[in-house]
Amino acid sequence: MNFKRPIFLIILVFLTVSLNAQSLRLKVENESKNPISNASVSSGNKIIGTTNKSGEVSILSSEIQNNTVSITASEYEPFVHVFSNLQEKNIVSIVLISENKLQEVVITAGRKQENIATVPSSITIMSQKEIQVQSSINTNLSSILGNVIPGLGTSTNKATNSGQTLRGRQVLVLIDGIPQSTPLMNGARDIRVVDANAIERIEVIKGATSIYGNGSGGGIINYITKKSPLVDSFQGITTVGTTFNPLHGKETFGYRVSQFFNGRKNKFSYVIGGAFDYTGLQRDADGRPLGQTDGLSNSSQSNAFVKLGYDMDEHTSFNVVYNFYSSTQNAKYISQTGVYGQTPTIGVRGTEPGKNAGTPFNHNFMFTFSKNNLFNSTQLDVSAYLNSFQSMNRYVASATAWYGPGQTMINSNKNGTRINLNTPFTIASMASEITYGIDVLNDVTFQDLVDGRVYIPKMDMLNIAPYAQLKVDVLENLIFKGGLRYENATVRVDDYNTIASGPGNQGSIFVEGGKIPYNATMFNAGLRFNKYEIFNPFVSFSQAFAINELGRILRSAEESTIASLATDPIITNNYEAGFSSKFYNFNLTAAYYISTSKLGANLIEVDGRLVAQREPEKIKGYEITLDYRFSDKLNVGGSYSYVDGKAEFDDGSTVYLNGSRIAPPKATGFINYKPTSDWFLQLSWVNTGCRNRFEPNTNGRYNNSEGPISTVNLINFAGSYAFNKNWSLNLGVENLLNNSYYSTLSQYRAVNADYVMGSGMTTSLNLRYKF
Repeated sequence: MNFKRPIFLIILVFLTVSLNAQSLRLKVENESKNPISNASVSSGNKIIGTTNKSGEVSILSSEIQNNTVSITASEYEPFVHVFSNLQEKNIVSIVLISENKLQEVVITAGRKQENIATVPSSITIMSQKEIQVQSSINTNLSSILGNVIPGLGTSTNKATNSGQTLRGRQVLVLIDGIPQSTPLMNGARDIRVVDANAIERIEVIKGATSIYGNGSGGGIINYITKKSPLVDSFQGITTVGTTFNPLHGKETFGYRVSQFFNGRKNKFSYVIGGAFDYTGLQRDADGRPLGQTDGLSNSSQSNAFVKLGYDMDEHTSFNVVYNFYSSTQNAKYISQTGVYGQTPTIGVRGTEPGKNAGTPFNHNFMFTFSKNNLFNSTQLDVSAYLNSFQSMNRYVASATAWYGPGQTMINSNKNGTRINLNTPFTIASMASEITYGIDVLNDVTFQDLVDGRVYIPKMDMLNIAPYAQLKVDVLENLIFKGGLRYENATVRVDDYNTIASGPGNQGSIFVEGGKIPYNATMFNAGLRFNKYEIFNPFVSFSQAFAINELGRILRSAEESTIASLATDPIITNNYEAGFSSKFYNFNLTAAYYISTSKLGANLIEVDGRLVAQREPEKIKGYEITLDYRFSDKLNVGGSYSYVDGKAEFDDGSTVYLNGSRIAPPKATGFINYKPTSDWFLQLSWVNTGCRNRFEPNTNGRYNNSEGPISTVNLINFAGSYAFNKNWSLNLGVENLLNNSYYSTLSQYRAVNADYVMGSGMTTSLNLRYKF
């Protein structure tokens, strides 16, 4: 009896522990019933299991909070499963949906999360996977976006994005909503302002929109930076790599190092990281060093990024973000100027005087406070931000705009506050919501020569803009969006002297400064019908406000007072109709648009200087994208975009807008092949069509930006292999066929110094460690 009692107690304890430690088995698969390995299963803020190669995992029921688990896996949409029975003995099957099959959620279009299918606008979203694939070919964001986004001009192969307009107008670039562009004086260095590894996704809203204020006549590019994980964890990604020209390798070797950490501990979250990228000498298809005018050879890019978050409770949180970016060229070669249309400008050994050209610094700091239960389920977001930016142009021995040698730099300092609220409500049984708030922005921009001469005086703009956007489900699946924004801006300019064009202050005139008031009300309205996936149409009208190229107007002043100058803003009207269509595994989108403005800012050459042409403009174009998924292993797709535009004079005559505004037709194509879960292969094609709109002038040469453009075809390759869940190798080859070509900018600029060939074949090899 004494012997049996201990055995009974042991058995009782064992049974009790077993019952308390009841395990459940999950099997995680994709839509094709293929197992998904390394999927994380979490409950609360804790990871409680990871699937094996068969997609299976055992979890303890005692670790499951509120009968709910979340399943996440790379390239798949997160999934939440609620157990009805924690004593389930059968294997529970979970199916995850691939990211590329989702109805994408966009933030930028309405300053709140909303489904793309409800937005009456043309939108392109680049996912983190797409960014990673493209950055394995070229880490230059100008190239990444130019190769993928319909309606955006292709990359210039330079440190600037001159001519890289969106639908023929200037684009406003943002980082998490912080403006990076300098519309008061466009320095064309706003697309390359952050490292690709710091980006979660890129949202491109096309067409005029005033939702973020000054400078978005062509649309918006918003870099959404990386987010911290939703559960308690510590993660990191390390990337090391090299780039080189495999056919003409001398001095072309570059290297790249990137490290990012992100994690969460209870209510505190963080993303911390940085990257350094050095680009070696760039050579053309024949091995000649490229001309160095605003080039990228021997340039260094640095990025430091910090995002800290704290969840005060389930409804309230705040974030602090800091981003630093720098890109400068320490050239070992100088340009040997060629002859436009005959011989290219090439690089020869030498040292260029002056300071290193590029972006010496770009600082961004933002504090955000969010609360989603303010009143009546109102979401409140308050952001305060600072942006300090400097752009250093290259040294020139002589210039037409000023006397003697010189080197200019653009300085821009912005600070602002954004208060945004969203309140849902019902109108006559129609689900509705209103997004409203106010933006306050102070933008101080000026351009000096490094020797102290003032090229463009300090422009101090204060803009206070209240806005409201209404969304109503008029009928089932028929969505109306409309709103307005009131721009109330004042630009203050002190007295100044225009820069001298000859010795003894020759050509300089005194200009009396003052305040330039700008007041305008911007409207937008649109409808989208999204009942049927096979045909999801929209129509819209939208306006944008821009005090564009004011700096060029001031520096070219021929009057003695600012009040006498033509400084009126550009009000852009955008009319658009389009649709999206999904039929089984086939996706198609199309849009046609017309963009008009009573005033323009087309840059034309006058006496060797670029001057803003203030004539009415009309731009029109269309875009088509399509893709077809044959299976989980193979999908193909492509796009085509066309844009054209004219300016109209008082006598009724018209003239085409030049190449600095209007990009040639662009076609893209891709084939993605994933033979196994470890391999990914992509072959992509970018075509820029021909365009010849202008005749040579009386001197037998083309005016600036009026040169003819010939067709360019480029093939790129990207591939990756995952050794295991931690290690992977990425290979990218740009210009796979080593095509000899001139970039579109080199062709249309019609300037000897800019007549530079494109890069020959360039290989990138990157080793990535993820934990």
